[in-house]
Amino acid sequence: MISFILNDLIIQTDEKSGTPLLDFIRYRKHLRGTRIGCREGDCGACTVLEGRLEGTTMVYRSVVSCLMPLGNAQGKHIVSIEGLNTEILSPVQQAIVDHDGTQCGFCTPGFVVSLTGHATDQQPSSPHRVIASVSGNICRCTGYKSIERAAISISNVLKDKDPADPIGWLVQHGFLPDYFTGIPEKMHTLQKKALRARMARTLLAATQEEQFLLGGGTDLMVQKPEVVAVSVPHMLFDRADLKQISADQGDCIVGASVTVTDLHASPLMQKLFKRLDDYVYLIASEPIRNMGTLGGNICNASPIADLAIFFLALNSKVYLQDQFSGNFRSMFLKDFFNGYKQTALKPGEILHHLSFSMPGDDILFHFEKVSKRNTLDIASVNTAIGLKMQGNTISEANLAIGGVAPIPLFLKKTSEFLTGKSVSAQLPAQAAHIMDTEIAPISDIRGSEKYKRLLANRLIHAHFVKLFPKQ
Repeated sequence: MISFILNDLIIQTDEKSGTPLLDFIRYRKHLRGTRIGCREGDCGACTVLEGRLEGTTMVYRSVVSCLMPLGNAQGKHIVSIEGLNTEILSPVQQAIVDHDGTQCGFCTPGFVVSLTGHATDQQPSSPHRVIASVSGNICRCTGYKSIERAAISISNVLKDKDPADPIGWLVQHGFLPDYFTGIPEKMHTLQKKALRARMARTLLAATQEEQFLLGGGTDLMVQKPEVVAVSVPHMLFDRADLKQISADQGDCIVGASVTVTDLHASPLMQKLFKRLDDYVYLIASEPIRNMGTLGGNICNASPIADLAIFFLALNSKVYLQDQFSGNFRSMFLKDFFNGYKQTALKPGEILHHLSFSMPGDDILFHFEKVSKRNTLDIASVNTAIGLKMQGNTISEANLAIGGVAPIPLFLKKTSEFLTGKSVSAQLPAQAAHIMDTEIAPISDIRGSEKYKRLLANRLIHAHFVKLFPKQ
């Protein structure tokens, strides 16, 4: 039994946990404002809000319901466009009207949901943040400028929001219906049911050999939608032991179910990586960042997995847990990928967490990505570098690159070449020459083999320009 709140109603259903939330909302509950577009998380027409109780505070994030398995709604508050309606237009809806932010209207519910989700955030609004909140929503009609003007007008109103009680303020000012104030009480009841249900599902999964693992769903729900929809997968997304980001004796520990948004919001990660805002902006869109997990990104073993490239450059270790015995084994992330879409995971194992030595003042780090679009796109080439410095000399180098090999590639020869070298104007070109012997790009939809080699070369130079601007 899956229990959650859909808008203002408590839902209990025996539907399979792999059912797309989108289908449940439209075809079981007949709420047709949540639209079917791409079914791949690209268009944002199916956007809903996922609310969870953190302490006594409800935290809402936008998600794409086409890629959210119903099982991940367990114990949460799911809000569709119908759940935002009141007797009059909300300030978000009115702003869309006032600034002519809609034409055919197909995408409009998704934009309204995303902008309302932005309004619920405890962080102050700004023109940049409000526009970024709709990075996962596509409109084929307006050219976006009218939507941007509407978004900025909403941001101006939100400057008066009470950061201590954003939900109460939003209800008072008509952004949210009155029923939102009673959601925390309902959530307390649901959480107890959710814990029991989650334990039962984990036990069931551990006793069925054919069970497969499912985290945020942003990859498997695209690759195997029919298989997932009729299954009862082993749900990992909300497992508390996989959600941790912590420091332990000089290491940073990151759980496999940590999302990109969790990484971004972590004070520890923000402290360790001063350009974290810039790096995260290059990864997917806001709804996908709210759903996509570290473990899913790594275990998918895509050659252009952004998080895999990021953590390869930190010389990270992965910790694999046998789900039957509970035993762990570890290895360096660079040894985890065995081939295209192949990993070192054994049957019955999950990626539990990874760890890396926390960078100090002697560590320089940088991540780069080039894709056809700034957001919500797969990399043509992505790369990251971690350098340990002693004065002007590189005492240790870790360089990774994606999109130029069958796996997320740790550049062993190039990293060894850089180790012990003094930084100079000639060093990037020398390193790029070594790198060119290690990569084997192919021509595909994201670029020709020649283009990817050129791009990889320029990105090596970009690392050094960012890290050593005076050289």
